Amino acid sequence: MSPTLDIQQPQPFDLVGQTILIAGNAAAFEGTLTISVTEGHDEYAGFTTVGSLGLRQFQGEIEIPASNSFQLNRLFVTLADDTGNENGPSVTIPVLFGPRILPGYRGWQPYTVQPGDTLSSIAQAQYGTADFAPIFEANQHVLANPNLIFPGQVLRIPRNDI
Repeated sequence: MSPTLDIQQPQPFDLVGQTILIAGNAAAFEGTLTISVTEGHDEYAGFTTVGSLGLRQFQGEIEIPASNSFQLNRLFVTLADDTGNENGPSVTIPVLFGPRILPGYRGWQPYTVQPGDTLSSIAQAQYGTADFAPIFEANQHVLANPNLIFPGQVLRIPRNDI
């Protein structure tokens, strides 16, 4: 059987905001995909329209309310063709929820680590404080230890001022 869900956005561990944009190519029973977002404690659901007779490009979105009850910053976005039955194809993509990482999150900027940099010094230069937690959390998919970064490594700097 050929794949009927080709999700191109978001990619695994993308940093997302309150509105999670979803795009790709898909076909589903009656042309409808269910979208759910959870981190194990809270869940939000919606749907988007896709092809019904063959793969078709689609764009969808799901809005996460500011008053959400998420306790973790790692979310799971699931797209499922479950309108025909619960055993239809599905895809789950882990993403990082920017508003849980940095209050007021609006986007991120890339930063290339320079010789002598530490996460604290980068945070001091970017935020005016040595609190590196937002930078570490936004890069948790590539950083296992906050004391171990390398020159040339590109980090995502979450921003609430862009």
